[in-house]
Amino acid sequence: MSSPAIRPISSRDNAQYKQLRQIASSAQARKKAGQTLLDGIHLCQAWLEHKGSPLCCVVSESSHADAEVKTILNTCLSLGCPVLLLPDALFAPLSQVEHGVGLLFLIETPHVFDPPELDGAAVLLDGVQDPGNLGSILRTAAAAGIPRVYCGAGTVLAWSPKVLRAGMGAHFAIEIFENIHLPALIAETKVPVFATSSHTPFSLYEQDLRMPCAWLFGNEGRGVAESLLALCTRRLSIPQNMAVESLNVAASAAICLFEQHRQQGIDI
Repeated sequence: MSSPAIRPISSRDNAQYKQLRQIASSAQARKKAGQTLLDGIHLCQAWLEHKGSPLCCVVSESSHADAEVKTILNTCLSLGCPVLLLPDALFAPLSQVEHGVGLLFLIETPHVFDPPELDGAAVLLDGVQDPGNLGSILRTAAAAGIPRVYCGAGTVLAWSPKVLRAGMGAHFAIEIFENIHLPALIAETKVPVFATSSHTPFSLYEQDLRMPCAWLFGNEGRGVAESLLALCTRRLSIPQNMAVESLNVAASAAICLFEQHRQQGIDI
């Protein structure tokens, strides 16, 4: 029998369930509500650790007895967070993870209305469209000690469920700013801005990166817009086997950020 503190929902017509379905399936609904879903134990644990109570906790009947899930549920209940218990058939449409643990958090999407100027280590993204790439870049930035990521026009929404899964909790360890006008940000920057390019004689490994700097990475197809490249301090190449045309943007970001990390002598 369910605990009185846990609310079972068994109907698809339940108003709260219908709202969850909309948020799970529609980027427009997530944007309108200012809410999103965290899927799985790792993300939910990270949210509790860094942010506290979610708006709501949702668990499937088949996962209700799982030891890790029960620990999270007890924490939520102790924080006064509503907990919804769903039959597996109702839970499945809310999750994009096949064969995952049936646990979701409904959270408010963090939003900063007045992003700070570019005055320290940061990553700038111009039209990165693949959720997996963006999540990987956010995860790399957090691991390399980069505190801020500025997402320009055309970049996939950072707080979408797919990006959140790929980020593996990195969202909660860094500051993310969306819909940023990158030309103005770069024009007024107080630190060097570097971009990668295969058409430059300047190697990443010959550049002094011991000072604070920012990195600009671009769209998977076209790369960084020429108008933005013109504003950068320098374009840097990543030496590679010429049999391969170019590196994936997430791989390029990882190489650059950890070369900076190495040069600055920060213990990993």
